[in-house]
Parts: sequence; C-alpha cells; structure tokens
Amino acid sequence: MKKKTIIPQGQTIKEMLIRKKFIKDFYANWNAANPTKHIFNVALNDFIHVRFLSIQETAERAAFAYKSTLAVTYLTEILEKATIEKRVNPKVNNQNQKRFSEVIIMQYKKPAFGKIKLTVGVLRGSKQHIQYCITAIEND
Repeated sequence: MKKKTIIPQGQTIKEMLIRKKFIKDFYANWNAANPTKHIFNVALNDFIHVRFLSIQETAERAAFAYKSTLAVTYLTEILEKATIEKRVNPKVNNQNQKRFSEVIIMQYKKPAFGKIKLTVGVLRGSKQHIQYCITAIEND
C-alpha cells in the first residue's frame, strides 16, 4: 500500500524543504512511469520534455507555496492541456534561461483547483520544448 504524503501548508523553512523534497520525489516517480520523459501538448502541437532543469526550477519555485506544490501533482494533465498565454524573451540575467531562444508562458485551468502556470523554454538550435516551471496562480 502506498503511503499518503502530507504536504505541509505553512511558511517555515522546514515546511518549504519538505515541499521541495515532495516535488523532487514526485518527479522521480513520474520519470519512472514516463520513460520517454515527454508529453504531447495539444496547443503547441509538439512534445514538452521534462528535464533535470524542469525538476530543479519547479522544486525551487513551487516549494514556496502549498498550492503550487499541489499543482505539480497534475503534471501530465498540465503538460497535455495547457494553452499558450504569451511568448516572451528569456530573462537576460537568468543563467537557467540562457539556453532558450524564447520562453512560452502557458496556463491550465484545473477544475476545482484553479489556474496553473506552466513555463516552457524553447531550446536554441533543436527548438525542443522544455518544461521550465510549474506554479499555481493564486489570485484571479
């Protein structure tokens, strides 16, 4: 029987570290269940690939908020169904975004949950879509 993990909702460093570990563990299990490490996105009409960068960036950002941590558990659904909001240039002083020619801000409206933001980077050269970050959109 699979042990149910309780995700802490507070804002202490300890609680954020627990959420960060939860996200990394979730991705490890997801990668094991999805050996190709990519999901076809309808709006992009292409695959979105999950890489080490995806896990690092999402664990860093989503661990700050309980709702964002919870949003990560809908990874496959988000990757499949998110729609394009806008395309922007990568942030100039962001080391992790230097490898991208553009960044696509996408959104998925999860029924009974709310809006989830998916950031996808377009790799220079290969034009491969790489999942960059997932966070919940708190107010709207």
